Amino acid sequence: MKLEPDLESPRNRESGSTPTNMPLPVYLFAAAIFVTTTSEFMVAGIMPSLSKAFGVSIGEVGNLISLFALGMTIGGPLATALLLFLKVQNKPGLLLLLILFVAGSVLTSIASDYATMALGRIVQGVASGGCFGIGMTICANLVRADARGRAVSLVLAGLMFAPVLGVPAIALIDQTFGWRASFSAIVILAVVATIVIAIGVPASKRAEFADLRSSLAALRNGRLWAAYLTSALIFGATFAAFSYFSPIFTDLVGLPASAIPMLLATYGIANVIGNLIVGRLADRYTLLVLLTGLSVLAAALIIFALFASVATISIGTFIVIGLFGITMNPALTARVMRAAHPGPMVNAVHSSVITGGLAAGTWAGGLGIDAGYGLTAPLWVGFSLALLGLLSLAPRAVRRLA
Repeated sequence: MKLEPDLESPRNRESGSTPTNMPLPVYLFAAAIFVTTTSEFMVAGIMPSLSKAFGVSIGEVGNLISLFALGMTIGGPLATALLLFLKVQNKPGLLLLLILFVAGSVLTSIASDYATMALGRIVQGVASGGCFGIGMTICANLVRADARGRAVSLVLAGLMFAPVLGVPAIALIDQTFGWRASFSAIVILAVVATIVIAIGVPASKRAEFADLRSSLAALRNGRLWAAYLTSALIFGATFAAFSYFSPIFTDLVGLPASAIPMLLATYGIANVIGNLIVGRLADRYTLLVLLTGLSVLAAALIIFALFASVATISIGTFIVIGLFGITMNPALTARVMRAAHPGPMVNAVHSSVITGGLAAGTWAGGLGIDAGYGLTAPLWVGFSLALLGLLSLAPRAVRRLA
């Protein structure tokens, strides 16, 4: 079958639309995303240390991840709105948010009680959500419209590498030097990221005072919210399954606990590979990539659920989920940027919606387990959300075929 490019792409009919080399700031922002994402998920690797240090349960330690996500979901768009209201340009706004992230990171590194640690995590989440929105806008403005998907895939490579490299490294630091050293390492990385972005990202050659009113007006767009919905459903479907992969493989599949790190690393590698491949295709074949990715994701989830006790099938479908799950993000972002001008608020709300979908999928998966439906419940939840994701694309697909 011959692949036809997505005709909604504004540059597809132009000659020479092959993306050129990416500018340096795209890679610098990917490094910053690596730092913030490592910070978001690092708690998962050092839970016993934090539980002992603060005298709280593992469940309460897990809430530190949720608080970071809550900061991103609610605080990210609010921080972006404040910067727009104050008419702060993109680069200064990004630097202010990175400085706020450094402040939150310092607070977590010196925390003497759980409440202080929780506050620091919320501050980090607010800054991270705002950074994503403004940073993606800067990257979109630095490349041609037909290269935005590839730029996004490179930026998100920083996100993909965080669980593969960043989180294990932080866990190793905790085991060697203690949990404070782990959080101090994030402080150092955040300071370095702030400095290199301050030096390496050029200031805009023109005023970029996107006022708050026009930014909010951009959100009154049905096509944009349809794109947001698809993003939330894909992340919800993926994380409904991923969040519970450890007990699924140890208690249901019967693998030893020692196999979990290798599975996690393999899943992370699949994420990176899938992300880079999708980034190459996202601009020209946006809809086809999303339809294919969601179809394969749904198939992998239902096969995993039906044959969870078969180790080879479970491992294989888990890797497929890594290849076709959140790796759809470049295509999702390309669709969002096509539905509305990729301003800071549009991108910040996209990040917020993704985080909300992730949290909802994880919550629904846990609810299914608690309701007595067993460890395969999150897989069925993920399958249902993937089907809804396909339905969210159906009206647009029908218009394309008409």
